[in-house]
Amino acid sequence: MLQAAQLVAGVLEGGNLTDAYEKLLKAQPDWADATRGAVRDLAWSTLRDYGRGDAVLGHLVPKLPPPFIHGLLLVALCRLAQRPEQAHTVVDQAVNAAAALMPGLKGMVNGVLRNVLRQAEAVRGWQAEDEESRYAHPRWWIAEVRAAHPQDWEAVLAAGGSHPPMSLRINRRRAAVEGEAAQLAAAGLPGRLLEHGALLLERPVAVGRLPGYAEGRLSVQDAGAQWAARLLAPRAGERVLDACAAPGGKAAHLLESADIDLLALELEPQRTARIQANLERLGLRARVKTADCRDVDGWWDGRPFDRILADVPCSASGVVRRHPDIKWLRRKEDITAFAEQQAAILDALWRTLAPGGTMLYVTCSVFDAENGAQVERFLARHMDAERLPIDGRPAFQLLPNAEHDGFYYALLRKSA
Repeated sequence: MLQAAQLVAGVLEGGNLTDAYEKLLKAQPDWADATRGAVRDLAWSTLRDYGRGDAVLGHLVPKLPPPFIHGLLLVALCRLAQRPEQAHTVVDQAVNAAAALMPGLKGMVNGVLRNVLRQAEAVRGWQAEDEESRYAHPRWWIAEVRAAHPQDWEAVLAAGGSHPPMSLRINRRRAAVEGEAAQLAAAGLPGRLLEHGALLLERPVAVGRLPGYAEGRLSVQDAGAQWAARLLAPRAGERVLDACAAPGGKAAHLLESADIDLLALELEPQRTARIQANLERLGLRARVKTADCRDVDGWWDGRPFDRILADVPCSASGVVRRHPDIKWLRRKEDITAFAEQQAAILDALWRTLAPGGTMLYVTCSVFDAENGAQVERFLARHMDAERLPIDGRPAFQLLPNAEHDGFYYALLRKSA
């Protein structure tokens, strides 16, 4: 509980959850997989429960405590909700964690949590009457989702607080889909094939347990993300650009799909290294460059691309269950900033697309400003652009559910 509370406290102070967790693992190299998983699950679950703990603490704690104690109380409240039968153990663990780092506040932690146990019915009422607590998202986020998806907004928010599924992509250059599925099932990892070839596992497992992963026969990639290569549909011999490529899953999928000449760009050197490592594991080759895709003159050789994958930076609101710190760190004004960055990327990349070529615009967002509204603004600026329908629809919006995360796809063609 102590380590999970430290991770949550780091987010409350504005830090990145994944970075903090990786740093923690490096400091604890002897931890067993079960310990690593338990700490991760508790921290991630606590942060998915945005607003629920604070709806309670607002009634019981007159003054916001220091970040570690605040995080510790949120973790304890999450664990009490998960395991009410272990209530006294949870309280003891929280008090011991407070005593280890801030002993002067262990009495406060004990008192708050015992009040929670005594006032269980009131706690449920406090959480039910607060909108952020009911939907476990910031109030502005709830409003954005409700406006963008009036028929599905509650399901989208519910998915944002759930545990994510785990899907695999079979490297068809090294293995057959059916054969890999059979090997996984024989190893106690059954799954089912989805319509576009993604293999959805019945339950998530550690990557180290996947037979064939180290040999490059398969990769972990969300089923929603696996639509990108199929929608862009590159053909052998074509020049293809993946403009924001890290960590390399979509680039690899494109290379697995056809013999293409692929350039993968990424802004940060360490993320560029991850792309290269992923391609090497899979036995794939591409040109990989560290570059800002908006600075076309800095990386483009002047030869146009037949197809471009523009998987742009975004709010990541469609994958928030995998990165729950986003709900705590993101602000409404960030969406405007992302939209401006996306527009600059689209305008820059359009220069490099060949006449008659296609660009696939991709976000992992559920907000309209980054999706449909963004594409409409782009079409208004570029008279030589037209939208290609996807299965008879103007765009392809995947909302997060039990099978996949949330993604938005729009296919654009440049006039010949």
